[in-house]
Amino acid sequence: MVDSGCGEPEVSDSLKAFGEVIKAFRKRARLTQEQFAPRVRYSVPTVASIEQGRRFPPADFVDRAEEVLDAFGTIRGAARHLSRRPGLASWFRQWAQLETEAVNLCTYECRLIPGLLQTEAYARTLFTNQLPPLCDQQIADQLAARLDRQKLLRERPNTAYSFILEEHLFLRRTGGAQITLELIEHILGLAEHRNIEIQVMPMVRESHAGLDGPMQLLETPSNKWFGYCEGQESGQFISDPKVVSMLKMRYARMRSQALSLEDSLSLLRQMRGEA
Repeated sequence: MVDSGCGEPEVSDSLKAFGEVIKAFRKRARLTQEQFAPRVRYSVPTVASIEQGRRFPPADFVDRAEEVLDAFGTIRGAARHLSRRPGLASWFRQWAQLETEAVNLCTYECRLIPGLLQTEAYARTLFTNQLPPLCDQQIADQLAARLDRQKLLRERPNTAYSFILEEHLFLRRTGGAQITLELIEHILGLAEHRNIEIQVMPMVRESHAGLDGPMQLLETPSNKWFGYCEGQESGQFISDPKVVSMLKMRYARMRSQALSLEDSLSLLRQMRGEA
């Protein structure tokens, strides 16, 4: 059985609608919650929470419910329209949705390795050290959401990804030397893809266009640009063309200030040998 063991998510209309779909097909099959739960390998309280729209349904629940209830694709179809993604902060969900369609995605980070580039061990370290502490299910949800987002790098080969990372992010050795070594190997592997560019901003840099903090930029299929900036417990989605233009100007300057693609990879290989 799988149970959350911690707080329920906020209720959304799409979650409540999905719960009603599950309930309707369960009753059509003449199953009680107590009869249905073991068939989908979840506990009765978890089934109840999903039917009440208080819990986001895991992917395996959706697949098992579809099969057990013989729902001819309705349950899977309803799940695709859920607006709440587990493990993602509420202020990030709009951006996360745009990421799935972007033709260009640019990221500058000075605090930690961006989520799209993190290894599972690195991400788990971040979640286990978060304050206030997260429970095991919250960590599992956030980790699953992060790994799910990373599918973008594999599934969208026509999207151009650009990352500018501060050198000190690797020197900090978050999680220890072994996790850092694994992280560097992972990023070097990603940099082999034609559509993924990794640049390192050196520790010593007399001029730096990114001193106002991290930023993300993306271009939609209709060639509209948006920006996103995040702080502690908050995120700012930016659609004002003037502000987006300013961020694009700063990012372009940082690209020229960071090490070249070749020199960036050379530095990472050097760090790999010293880790």
